Amino acid sequence: MFASSPTLFHTLGIFVATFLYLAALVWTDRGGSGRVPLFSSLLVAILLIVSMMAFTRLVHSLNDLQIHNVLHVIGMRGRSVIRMMFPLIADKAKVTPEEIEVPLNLGPPTQTLTHSGEPRAITRFDLDTLVRVAQGADAVVAIECGVGDTVVEDTVLLRVYGGTRKLPEQALTRAIRLARSRSFEQDPKYAIRLLVDIAIRALSPAVNDPTTAVQALDQIEDLLRRLGRRRLDTGYARDAAGKVRVTFPVPTWQDYLALAFDEIRQFGAASIQVDRRLRATLVGLSDTITVDERRAAVQQYIDRLNLGIGQSSFDDQDRAAAEQEDRQGLGLSRRRSGGEI
Repeated sequence: MFASSPTLFHTLGIFVATFLYLAALVWTDRGGSGRVPLFSSLLVAILLIVSMMAFTRLVHSLNDLQIHNVLHVIGMRGRSVIRMMFPLIADKAKVTPEEIEVPLNLGPPTQTLTHSGEPRAITRFDLDTLVRVAQGADAVVAIECGVGDTVVEDTVLLRVYGGTRKLPEQALTRAIRLARSRSFEQDPKYAIRLLVDIAIRALSPAVNDPTTAVQALDQIEDLLRRLGRRRLDTGYARDAAGKVRVTFPVPTWQDYLALAFDEIRQFGAASIQVDRRLRATLVGLSDTITVDERRAAVQQYIDRLNLGIGQSSFDDQDRAAAEQEDRQGLGLSRRRSGGEI
């Protein structure tokens, strides 16, 4: 993020302009008049002042590389994607999987599109284009890869079912955006993935920084609370008449939980600080989520956390400490009046 910051590029541009202009001044007064044009002198002064200001801004931007700022930026990107992609669940609404048309029921595929070229990551789908193309041929497009997947040579990108004619491959290819690396654009998993990577690196024996893992869990919990209040079964797109024209794979609530907690729970099994923060995260999710199936999945992770602590090498006192909730990891224990979870 720092390398792609506009501040860095603009600062380098100002530096280059200043040094090039100073180099050009070597040719000033080639006739030996002993005078320097006033405009040249003023421009040098302005460029030097601007360069100093840009350098100050660049040094100040290094503050963004502090770990808590990096975690905040990643969390902010994730929150933006969640808000854009997933609609909120209405109060007291019962969440059930929607019945959508499954392309396999339409018979064998009439068209298959595969990837050709170097490995690329899927960054987004242009669903409007796919719906329009599929509707024009009365077909259904089933995307086989999800956002964030890396496709290699001959990977099936999508299959077309039904249709009165063959869909233009160029339009289909353009509708699946590929890049050299993943992006946040339509991929809330990417924010969680980066936060988890930071946490497990901090928990490695070479670093041994559980406090950073706790800070990452702060952002992870916030993202999961937001996901828990939204509809996640949005793996389809309809045309204006309400008919499904495009389907694509989307992660389930269990997928998000596995991505967020499995590795941190495993790598942080020997850290009382991480166990306490994990418990606070899971209990907080269980308290705030209104969908019964999702709450049950969270309870399963609480049970697995209890099992891991019970099978750990902790002594009785450490085990009792690890089984407490603590949003700071180690700092402020919480005991529930209604009994332990």
